[in-house]
Amino acid sequence: MLKTELPPHAVSRLRTARLARASKPFLARGGPRNPRCDGCRLIPSHCLCALRPVLPGVRAGVCLVMADIEALKPSNTGWLIADVVPDTFAFEWARTEVDPGLIALLADPQWQPYLVFPGEFVAAERVVTELPADEPARAGGKRPLFVLLDATWPEARKMFRKSPYLDKLPVLSLQSEQLSRYKLRRSQRDEHFCTSEVAALCLALAGESHAAQTLEAYLDVFTNHYLKAKQQLPVDADDAAHQRLRGLLTFADRS
Repeated sequence: MLKTELPPHAVSRLRTARLARASKPFLARGGPRNPRCDGCRLIPSHCLCALRPVLPGVRAGVCLVMADIEALKPSNTGWLIADVVPDTFAFEWARTEVDPGLIALLADPQWQPYLVFPGEFVAAERVVTELPADEPARAGGKRPLFVLLDATWPEARKMFRKSPYLDKLPVLSLQSEQLSRYKLRRSQRDEHFCTSEVAALCLALAGESHAAQTLEAYLDVFTNHYLKAKQQLPVDADDAAHQRLRGLLTFADRS
């Protein structure tokens, strides 16, 4: 399903609040200096808003704990998660204080939170590599809530160490052999996924295969638009990435 006029989601609201506190304009490194669309952060000629998926049936949720300026970066892919997954929550991380809304969310009885992080950094008894077999299908049970540290890898490790309120959560350690396809900000290690790729893997574990595939396809299209804008080249709306996304959305409309 596609829709172009939607209310601001959690990451958009966090970005607005962060901009209001900024002492000077935020300039994205290496990106175009032209005005950007408020809905997708791209320049108007490469706007993505008409392709934003709306998937109201997603049962899983995502909680983004975002490093200081992460919500301001046009290349941030947590924004894409909030576009696709209706129950996406976003909080700014700070070492000295915790948003009360985050604490309340983690304690909400409708959710089973999982902190998504490599298992090698925690005690083995905290690590899970898959969800309980019946969890994706349980109508009356707790819904999975995937807690993602949305930051660069060095920042995420610091956030992990200095967030004691996360210490009691089970740690979901992803075991995928898939290599990252994200092309906007590269990690030094190919097995480090961008935030949107991590969310797609989590959705697949939760039995949300269509949402996972849609988020993957949406990331590919976003990357395409972003890089074409940076290179001052037109978008090919009929390339493989766009066709895949349209096919997934057409399938959703028929379901």
